[in-house]
Amino acid sequence: MENRLFQKKRKKWNARNWTVFVVATFGLVYILLFHYVPMVGLLLGFKDADYSPNLLGTLLFGEWVGFEHFTAFLQDVNFWNVMSNTLIVNLIMLLLNFPAPILFALLLNEVKHKSYKKGIHVVTTFPQFISWAIYGGIIIALTDQTTGIMNPLLELVGLSSEENPIYLMGADYIWAVIILSSILKGVGWGAIVYMAAIASIDVQLYEAAELDGITRWQKAIYITLPSIASTITVFLLLNIGRLLSNSFEQFNSLQNSVNLSRSEVLATYIYNLSFSAQRFGYATAIGFFNSCISLILLIVSNFISKKTTGRGLF
Repeated sequence: MENRLFQKKRKKWNARNWTVFVVATFGLVYILLFHYVPMVGLLLGFKDADYSPNLLGTLLFGEWVGFEHFTAFLQDVNFWNVMSNTLIVNLIMLLLNFPAPILFALLLNEVKHKSYKKGIHVVTTFPQFISWAIYGGIIIALTDQTTGIMNPLLELVGLSSEENPIYLMGADYIWAVIILSSILKGVGWGAIVYMAAIASIDVQLYEAAELDGITRWQKAIYITLPSIASTITVFLLLNIGRLLSNSFEQFNSLQNSVNLSRSEVLATYIYNLSFSAQRFGYATAIGFFNSCISLILLIVSNFISKKTTGRGLF
């Protein structure tokens, strides 16, 4: 009797089961190879790996230096300048770039003409598919002092002059260029998730609100935003966890010798230390420090969010 019950419960895998298994296996192998195996390289942050011609040999047999690299970058003047650039730019981006897709999604949701609505979304999403190497070149061309279009536009509003044009790629204005260019590039793409969340809201809520004479603005504030609050919370926590992380491609494409003092962030600093200065151990220590702080920020922000709003990532 028990054998018959066991045989009934046991089912043979069909083609769909095998397909899911193979796809999941490929995903697991990818994560292991490109996310977990490289973690072994973190050992370089605790070894004398600077200027090493053989990183594999240093990783296996190199001399341990403990926390020497960590204490060194905490005393490095350049590091703290880079850290302040990273924090200030990311905090400004958190205040401006994070709510931009939410506001755009709310505005786009009010557009009733479907074709016009799709057209706007396609146009605003397209820049996301352009690499920063190309997009950064376009920004540099537009902001050029002599041939760019930005200075003539600034002249029309009295912010620049033909005799003394503003160099927007200089240290004084590079933060504004970085933030505005990233908003223009990512606002359409970032709104996709929020548009999907808005589409899942029960239409009866809006119909009942219209019967009570509520305005569009009030619907957005009292119905739409509370309904997508969980989605907003998830992305807010992820953004807080990335406060020390920047898009290397963006900063590297817009960086030059004139604005280096304001555009050098952790991502470009670690890259330059690794591939230009060949200070592999020092750069690894800074990267490991960056990851630890990001993890702590994520855990703390998630804890505060769960205590205050009842929502969190985990």
